[in-house]
Amino acid sequence: RIVIEAVNSKLDISHPSMPDCTPSIMNKHPSNLSSLPPPYREFARDLRATIPPDRLMSDPLRTLAHGSDASFYRLIPKLVIKAAGEADITTILQTANRYGLPVTFRAAGTSLSGQAITDSVLVLTGDSWTEHEILDGGKRIRLQPGIVGAGANRALRPYGRKIGPDPASIDAAMIGGIAANNASGMCCGVAQNSYQTVSGMRVIFHDGALLDTTDEDSRARFRQSHGELLNALTALGARVLENAPLAARIRHKFKIKNTTGYSLNALVDYEDPFDIIEHLMIGSEGTLGFIAEIVYDTVEEHAHKASALAVFRTMRDACTAAALLREQPVAAVELMDRTALRSVENKAGIPDYLRTLPEGAATLLIETRAGEPGTLTMNIACVTRALRETALERPLAFTDKVKAYTALWNIRKGLFPAVGAIRKTGTTVIIEDVAFPIERLADATVELRDIMGRLGYDAAIIFGHALEGNLHFVFTQDFGDPAEVARYREFMDAVTTMVVERYDGSLKAEHGTGRNMAPFVEMEWGQDAYALMKEIKEIFDPHDLLNPGVILNADPDIHVKNLKPLPATHDIVDTCIECGFCEPVCPSRHVTLTPRQRIVAQREISRLRRRKDNGARLEALEHDYRYHGQDTCAADGLCEMACPVDINTGDLTKALRQVEVEGTRAEKRARWMAEHFAAVTRGVRTGLGVADAFHAILGGRIMTGLTSTLRRFSGDRIPLWNTCMPRPVKGGPTARSEPVGQAAPAAPEAEGAVAAPRTSRKRLVYFPSCVARTMGPARGDDGDEPLWLVAHRIFETAGYEVIYPEAMQHLCCGMPFTSKGFARVGDDKARELETALRRASEDGALPVVCDTSPCLYRMRQVFDPAMKLYEPVEFLHDVLLDHLDIRQTPATVAVHVTCSAQKMALDEKFLAVARRCAAEVIAPEGIGCCGFAGDRGFSFPELNASALGTLKAEIPENCKTGYSNSRTCEIGLSLHSGIPYKSILYLVDQCLGR
Repeated sequence: RIVIEAVNSKLDISHPSMPDCTPSIMNKHPSNLSSLPPPYREFARDLRATIPPDRLMSDPLRTLAHGSDASFYRLIPKLVIKAAGEADITTILQTANRYGLPVTFRAAGTSLSGQAITDSVLVLTGDSWTEHEILDGGKRIRLQPGIVGAGANRALRPYGRKIGPDPASIDAAMIGGIAANNASGMCCGVAQNSYQTVSGMRVIFHDGALLDTTDEDSRARFRQSHGELLNALTALGARVLENAPLAARIRHKFKIKNTTGYSLNALVDYEDPFDIIEHLMIGSEGTLGFIAEIVYDTVEEHAHKASALAVFRTMRDACTAAALLREQPVAAVELMDRTALRSVENKAGIPDYLRTLPEGAATLLIETRAGEPGTLTMNIACVTRALRETALERPLAFTDKVKAYTALWNIRKGLFPAVGAIRKTGTTVIIEDVAFPIERLADATVELRDIMGRLGYDAAIIFGHALEGNLHFVFTQDFGDPAEVARYREFMDAVTTMVVERYDGSLKAEHGTGRNMAPFVEMEWGQDAYALMKEIKEIFDPHDLLNPGVILNADPDIHVKNLKPLPATHDIVDTCIECGFCEPVCPSRHVTLTPRQRIVAQREISRLRRRKDNGARLEALEHDYRYHGQDTCAADGLCEMACPVDINTGDLTKALRQVEVEGTRAEKRARWMAEHFAAVTRGVRTGLGVADAFHAILGGRIMTGLTSTLRRFSGDRIPLWNTCMPRPVKGGPTARSEPVGQAAPAAPEAEGAVAAPRTSRKRLVYFPSCVARTMGPARGDDGDEPLWLVAHRIFETAGYEVIYPEAMQHLCCGMPFTSKGFARVGDDKARELETALRRASEDGALPVVCDTSPCLYRMRQVFDPAMKLYEPVEFLHDVLLDHLDIRQTPATVAVHVTCSAQKMALDEKFLAVARRCAAEVIAPEGIGCCGFAGDRGFSFPELNASALGTLKAEIPENCKTGYSNSRTCEIGLSLHSGIPYKSILYLVDQCLGR
């Protein structure tokens, strides 16, 4: 009956390898919009006519999660909207105008000054805004606001180009925020920031009007519809130019880095009102309109680089040297004071001599770049000569070795995280940035340090972009204590007075004004310039609905209001600084929550529990977190690699799961399964065989419809079958000394030792994972040999005698248990496996190879580090390739490096093995964790679909096969790419000359 119903109603019959992976399709938990207060309820009701309700979020969990950015402020929006395109933005703005509701735009939320938060309507512009176009052979690039800055540079890499802005957050910050904040960085200075390199823009204004400054037709239409706005800007520019002192003041202020207030230089640099619009939008922080697209002039990405760490006895000596370097061929000069160096001096890879530097010492990290080696050599000579007469503590030594200069730059990159990692729980890490005329940098730095000491911020560190006179200072602050808030207020008053009145510097050099510096904009710029800014805001946003309170704010205390609480929640994540660097690598980022948002939610849940607040808010947060926080967390741990303080939010998820299952019947069932593991895996093979038989009889379309219907009737409790499901492995490894033939031998049932007789050949221990012993190729894949057989044949071809551990069918690394929270059961299985492998490897004397990357990674985490454990790609690359006759295939192949292989830094080795075997290797950009997460791809297929939403589009037509190193990951990769994925061992085996 179910089969007939599925066929007749055509429920979910479409082939699952081409799913619609948009977040709105996969969001299972739309908000109850009727709970919104008026007029937000009516606003949301009107939007539902064009925006699907599952892209309108008003529930406590997701409004909280999106209400935090990287700043130390928090406002919780009433409504969060995922905008899918320009039409959505137009509708939102026009409807918001009708109801008088403020709107704030948000890209990555890595901003540090409170620009991307609101207690009204928050519009997310990341997920669906990722298109780009290379123009003029890479000399220009057209970008949508949801593209991560590093992604833009990856697209430009083949052309030897990059975008000018280079903020430290470029691996997480999106183009929309980079442009809207005029973010700069270590190298771009004031010559290559967004203001200087913008060459076109699509802007949506407060009334929904669209202007494309690169399109003459769009300009003509805008003149017709918004001539008054253009005339107002033209008149404003002319008025400024007529006021010679004011024009001179503006030009002077932008000789150094300055993101305080609006980009008033647009009024003196340009006369065409369209040019003025483009450049006023840069740094406007979403208060003048929405940047729907930007065209950048790109800059050269030099192929050759060299760096040196110059050490000086005093800060004044270092600043004096920095001024000399402005005239030299240097790309970056980073200043670090002694306190900053002390924060990282005991970390691995840091030069020993840093620990012996005298108090008051400072360093300059210098980088020079060139397009060719000869020019780089000349650059080094010029810099060395320029510093010859300075007070260097050590001889200046440049290195052009990637590993060596990367180690030097890791000193600089580790400063901010170092403070965050050691801060007291509950305190906030604050990073401020100011700029001074470089000739006064030394005096200003010394005075800044004096202020810090006087007000008790002795542990604060100072570093910055010395060429631009741009200093960052980082300190921790407790906003839970009124006395501490008062101290912070006094500190900010002292710093702003010093920067403005004594040095005529910039209160914000590159982090944007936000709420943090809004009370001090007039103080820095003066009354006339501030009046200009208010006039600009009135011209662009007459109803003050675009991100109100940001940049211009009449409240003198706004910088100490709406301060974000950071209560303790769990030791694993308490050091989180909510920077958002983890988000681009999270597989659930488009469908539920990111690591940062999970931590935000858990902090609030912990806070409410401590208050014994068992009301509706806590209940809603706990209920919704189950799906959004735990169920759809892949627990892959890639977030740790991106996190500046090394937090693995996946470990938090596992810990929460463990709390829930400890001492329950579920844990007893898991224990029983662990103790009867051979029977369980036989049962899985039987189940796979039954499913495959039905697949053969019914075909993929009917089978998909049947299982989808069953899943829906079960309330999604039944895992979802798909056409890429593996068939069961038939047969298994047995004790042998003879070479392995093509036919698989019978599966062993006896539990004796399986080591082959001792010979003179090299020996290794091979542990086929439980997945490899259970799951074979999918129906329709080329060949039907199980992975263990292919691996065994490769090892023997390379001259190895293969040894298997005893009682192998009972063995497992324990990961299937620990990932679900059964930590004790998983640890017991791991110890059992370690004992068996130690015995088989003669107490660790022989190498041990496991064919599945995640399993090997876990073994490395929990086994004795003295054991010689090898991941398959690692063993191929480091040991086997020189002993194999590889005959390269002319085919194009795709590769996917699993999360575990990435964490073991095997990316390049994986690509090297693949390139040895295939003429062309495709590694799709932007695909990190596949989101299958063991068996989560069956139970929560939307996670896998979301993580691999762009995969199919990145596979060229001539690519027919993909390779990875985890069988479960390969199921999801096959499903969403349209081509079969299998272990890279199959590729090597295919290329062996026999």
